Amino acid sequence: MINAADIKQDFPIFSHHPDLVYLDTTATSLKPAPVIRAMTDYYERYSANVFRGLYSLSETATEKFEEARGKVARFVNAQISEEIIFVRNTSEAINLVAYSLGRQRVGRESEVLVSIAEHHSNFVPWQQLALENGAAFKVVNTDERGIVPLDDPRTAASLITKNTVMVGLFYASNVLGTVNPLKKIIQNIRKINPKTLVVVDAAQAVPSLKVDVQDLDCDFLAFSGHKMLGPTGVGVLWGRKELLADMFPFQYGGEMVREVSVEKTLYKDAPHKFEAGTPHIAGVIGLGEAVDYLSRFGEGEIQNHEQKLLQLAMEGLRRHRNFRLIGPPGTGDKVGILSFHHARLHPHDISQVLSDENIAVRAGNHCAMPLHRALKIPASTRASFYIYNTEEDVEKLLRGIEKVEKTFI
Repeated sequence: MINAADIKQDFPIFSHHPDLVYLDTTATSLKPAPVIRAMTDYYERYSANVFRGLYSLSETATEKFEEARGKVARFVNAQISEEIIFVRNTSEAINLVAYSLGRQRVGRESEVLVSIAEHHSNFVPWQQLALENGAAFKVVNTDERGIVPLDDPRTAASLITKNTVMVGLFYASNVLGTVNPLKKIIQNIRKINPKTLVVVDAAQAVPSLKVDVQDLDCDFLAFSGHKMLGPTGVGVLWGRKELLADMFPFQYGGEMVREVSVEKTLYKDAPHKFEAGTPHIAGVIGLGEAVDYLSRFGEGEIQNHEQKLLQLAMEGLRRHRNFRLIGPPGTGDKVGILSFHHARLHPHDISQVLSDENIAVRAGNHCAMPLHRALKIPASTRASFYIYNTEEDVEKLLRGIEKVEKTFI
């Protein structure tokens, strides 16, 4: 069982803001002391560029950098560490695939499929690729469970065709909190069209779930460091080694070249051909430390803690008739994300009142405008729970909700 009160001691921000109720982990997680120390250690003790120097500081930096790549590879069960590409965030990872492979594979006879509930990062790149290359852009709605119903063979057969080249799907929804049954979905896609490539946005899944890319059998998986206790400015793209070998570089510059002449340029193999220029070295090292921190928890332990808090919050919100929960009514197979809408109040007003009580939530469309339009609401309020949240945090949220209604109604 997770003891969130003890875990809070690992997060320096609570020593500066002891009354903070942080319920915006879905936007970005807080950072534990080991991650901060690892990054500071790099800047103070061996701050040098990677791969370029033959002196000891550079060699140490390179060793720590590649050590972090190995940690991430084991964390998602990649076959080899060379399948791990460091990028800035999930958005850049998905754009990399759309640019470097999508432009080769998607043409006028092609179809690209996403769900209505995708984050803009896994919606807009495929929409624009389809528009630029003249392909069909297909959008599937989520069902009453809040998931993409491609786990149903009949639904999959009605949407996946011989022309379906790319499918972009969330692992866990950043609005609904629901977890897609991706393994079953991908199995159905493979049966219909084995050549279809599946790109998974795992930004909200990796912090809470055990993610195994080999078991999922996806082709690419993307996530961000800052949502999983790591620093901002560093993310990960995992891709099948044979697909990475077939892709051209996303950017051109230093360290990604094998040989340059006036006539031509030869590139290094993956992952380095996708990592042009000096990377966020401290960020990668910090991400490696975040992986170590999360690896301390048993399988299902984080999600169980989140669902426990989620259940308490949902029960409390149902006592207020003006509030409507967004997504399935139960916790089901969800991560700790709770979005809700008020019949008369704008989410910004709700968020401001809660902020006055030192409660941090999110208000807006959460980079999911198509989903909010499908729900026929302009925006929503989102509270997200994580390992450092307690039952007391939920109680404070519910008391804050009561103050919202007393203030405006």
